[in-house]
Amino acid sequence: GKGSHKEAAMLVLFESAAGYALFKVLGDGKLEQGKDFHSDFKDLDHAKKAVKLKKFCKFEDTNEALEAAAAITDSKLSKGLKKFIKKNVDGEILAVADSKLGNVVKEKLNVECTASSAVSELMRGIRSQLEGLIGDGKDVKLSPMSLGVGHSLSRYKLKFSPDKVDTMIIQAIGLLDDLDKELNTYAMRVREWYGWHYPEMTKLIADNIAYAKVVQRMGAKTNAADCDFSDILSDEVEEQLKEQALVSMGTEVSDQDLDHVKCLCAQVIDLADYRGQLYDYLKSRMSSVAPNLTVMVGELVGARLIAH
Repeated sequence: GKGSHKEAAMLVLFESAAGYALFKVLGDGKLEQGKDFHSDFKDLDHAKKAVKLKKFCKFEDTNEALEAAAAITDSKLSKGLKKFIKKNVDGEILAVADSKLGNVVKEKLNVECTASSAVSELMRGIRSQLEGLIGDGKDVKLSPMSLGVGHSLSRYKLKFSPDKVDTMIIQAIGLLDDLDKELNTYAMRVREWYGWHYPEMTKLIADNIAYAKVVQRMGAKTNAADCDFSDILSDEVEEQLKEQALVSMGTEVSDQDLDHVKCLCAQVIDLADYRGQLYDYLKSRMSSVAPNLTVMVGELVGARLIAH
């Protein structure tokens, strides 16, 4: 803050699909860059020590929610939001998702605003525990509502300003969908092929990536006892995997078959790595291109809305 006024308290303006919320930042109320908010929001009890709901203003209906969302997407200050801020912010610094909106609020309402990557991280934390933080006694079911708004938003065909529509996002989301389909296909093939050899393992390991990693490392089930899977599986699953390998009802497979399955496994693992990188890329593009939309409905839904 500026040297002249003493450190003001900080409020976070959180725009959810169900309504506007203001949270007070607890503790010393400062947001350091690079601070790891993940641990502050790992569960509701921690979250309640980080922020406290000051005011929640519920949208009357989907229409109001849509108008709010449309205003947010264009960094405009809607009437409802203007009233909400005027009534509830008095001398505090207001943390917002979008610096453009912050400038408008500052100019029209004379409220000091801040927007930064630390604010975005804090908002992501808040979103992860949103129902619990808002829901004290108020019956706020956010998820179906935010999907509802997501749906209507794409019907509304929000007029995105051209500088915000980003072809890379549209391509990334298409690619992500294709990758998921492909990953699924390969992973199922691995399970089918290897299932002949060690059918009991199918039920033991639900996660496709973990399954592929185990097959790749183990090869034939007779090698199970000599392998260490502690970086892939929990101790108890690893133990069951090794015990059941000894009594498995599956058929023998040739080395050639095993090589083929291991090739498929490698593809599953590579695709999964690439999917992870692509998702991170999409996340960072989304928070720079459409910060408000991202805060409201999450990276993936937001990106899909842009891609429409």
